Amino acid sequence: MKGPGFTFHKMHGAGNDFVLLDLRTQSVNLDAQLSGKLAHRRLGIGCDQILVLRPPRQAGSAVRYEIRNADGSAAGQCGNGARCIALYLVMNGESGAAPMVLESPAGSIRVERCADGQFEADMGEPAFAAEMVPISMKPRDGRYELDTPWGPVQFGAASMGNPHALVTVDDVASAPLETVGAFISRHSVFPEGCNVGFAQVLDRDNVRLRVFERGAGETMACGSGACAAVAILRRENRVNEVVNVSLPGGHLVIKWLGIGSSISMTGPAVHVFSGIVTYA
Repeated sequence: MKGPGFTFHKMHGAGNDFVLLDLRTQSVNLDAQLSGKLAHRRLGIGCDQILVLRPPRQAGSAVRYEIRNADGSAAGQCGNGARCIALYLVMNGESGAAPMVLESPAGSIRVERCADGQFEADMGEPAFAAEMVPISMKPRDGRYELDTPWGPVQFGAASMGNPHALVTVDDVASAPLETVGAFISRHSVFPEGCNVGFAQVLDRDNVRLRVFERGAGETMACGSGACAAVAILRRENRVNEVVNVSLPGGHLVIKWLGIGSSISMTGPAVHVFSGIVTYA
C-alpha cells in the first residue's frame, strides 16, 4: 500500500496488548498476512491481538468488534480488549454516563467506567457443559484428564466466549506453558483449540495466573482466562465470590456469585500511542 495508509491505536489491558483499527471510518483489507505484519514485534507494531471496530448491528449498542489473533485466526472474546475498546470510545467522546454495550463475537457485553478510571465488564455466564466449551471428552467429577508426553494432566474446562482449560499448579512461575500448555491448546479434543491457564491458588481471595492463548502463545494477561479460572476454581469451592487475580502484566478483580450469574471483571485500560501504517 502506498499513500496515506490507515490509522491504528496501540493499547493494552494489564499488559495484554492490542492494535485497534476503527473500520467505521476507514477501509482496511485485514487478511492473515496483514494481521501477521501488524502483530510482529520487530517488523510491525507488535501485539497479542488486533481489535477491529465496526458499526453495531443492534439498537443501543455502541460498537461491534472482531478479534484477530497474532496468527490471523479469530477469537470469540477478549476481556482486556473490551476494556480497551471502552477507553477508546471514552476518548472519542462516544460514551455517556450509562454503561456501554459492546457487540462481541460471543455476544453483547456491558462495560462501565469506574470512578478510579478502571473499567468493569459484565462478561456473561460461564458455560461448563462439554459441548459448550467445546471439548470432545466427558468429565469425571467436573474435571478432565489428558495423556501428554510429560505424563497425565488434569484440568477443568469452561467457555467464556473462548474455550479455556485450567491446570492448577504449586508454583505458577515454573508452569510449563510452552510445553504442556501448547500441547493442550492444540489437542484434537478441543475442536476449536483452547486457551490454557495455569493457576496457583494462594488463598480463597487471591490467585496467580499465567495463560497460553491459542494463536498468540503466552500473553501478559488474559481477561476471559481470568474469568474462566475463577469460575472453575469457584465451582470446585476453592475461592470466594471476589478474587484478586495476579497476572504477569497486572491485576484483575473477578466477581462471580455462582451458577446462574454473570461474571464481572474489573481492570485497567491504557492508550499507549496512535499512528499511521503504510506499506510499500
